[in-house]
Amino acid sequence: MFRPIWRLRRGLTLGAQGAVIDQEGRVLLVRHGYRPGWWFPGGGVEWGETLVTALARELEEEVGVTLTGEPELHGIFSNFASFPGDHIAVFVVRHWQRRGDYRKLGEIAEAGMFAWADLPERIDPGTRARLKEILDEAPLTTLW
Repeated sequence: MFRPIWRLRRGLTLGAQGAVIDQEGRVLLVRHGYRPGWWFPGGGVEWGETLVTALARELEEEVGVTLTGEPELHGIFSNFASFPGDHIAVFVVRHWQRRGDYRKLGEIAEAGMFAWADLPERIDPGTRARLKEILDEAPLTTLW
């Protein structure tokens, strides 16, 4: 009887983000209209969704990216600076197609493909850390 109440009060949040990488090794990043910096596209996992289902939905909604192959789980990271119960699953997405330069107006202010050497200055620190792990083979950490 108390278990459902305990689960509702835990306050755990889970997100799925994609490091969408093209054949030239560039990564797709977004700048939201409601928070500073550049991030991987993605968002929250809804009730009844798997991580991959949420990732596919968010990529389609935010930047018009359709998965054409299985994404690879890079890791699950604790984002305690944002919220004490926040966790983000990051996937490496190498098999995809995109509807032109589509971006969700009102949510995504800008979207762009960036080479490792030409990343934007105001990139989110957690996003930068994940890119170092993925593109520069830095050791994996568990905190965002």
